Amino acid sequence: MFLISDLVSLLESYLDQKHIEEIYAAYLFSAEAHDGQHRLTGEPYIYHPIEVARILAEMRIDHTTIIAAILHDVLEDTETTPGEILESFGSDVLTIVQEVTDDKSFPKQARKDLQIAGAPRLSEQARWVKLADKICNLSDMAKNPPVGWPMERCVAYVDWCEAVIAGVRGTHVGLEGRFDDVCESARNAFKVE
Repeated sequence: MFLISDLVSLLESYLDQKHIEEIYAAYLFSAEAHDGQHRLTGEPYIYHPIEVARILAEMRIDHTTIIAAILHDVLEDTETTPGEILESFGSDVLTIVQEVTDDKSFPKQARKDLQIAGAPRLSEQARWVKLADKICNLSDMAKNPPVGWPMERCVAYVDWCEAVIAGVRGTHVGLEGRFDDVCESARNAFKVE
């Protein structure tokens, strides 16, 4: 498990202290917002946004995008409001977070279809967050498939991730290569030809 202290150490290799402090503030905000939530693996939810941020930090992505990555699920999965993100982290971060946030008023399948349709229209920074999020999700799934998910559902999830990422291709060679590697591992884990 990758912890916030590990992320900070990674960030120190290329960001200044002020930006690292802003990222740490986003971590505290996200940890509080996601308090009590768990991933399908049973891990505390906050580990997911830290992992998404780590993937971006390994590519030396800017601090604004890393903050948005740490906050990428707070509008969708918590009681956090856009105004709270705007006040604490500014309009640039809020815009990225809103771009990658599903509208939960739509049924699940419609939200999935909207991610595919909307991917080509995302800003560059939102595309990076989307790539890192799908890398993280597929990696977790390949290592530890959700309990109760039949193989067909796991395969369908891999297919859907590929369809979403098809819309952001040409954005970041390193992230796309990493996605392809993780996708291949997931397909091998599920014995998909």
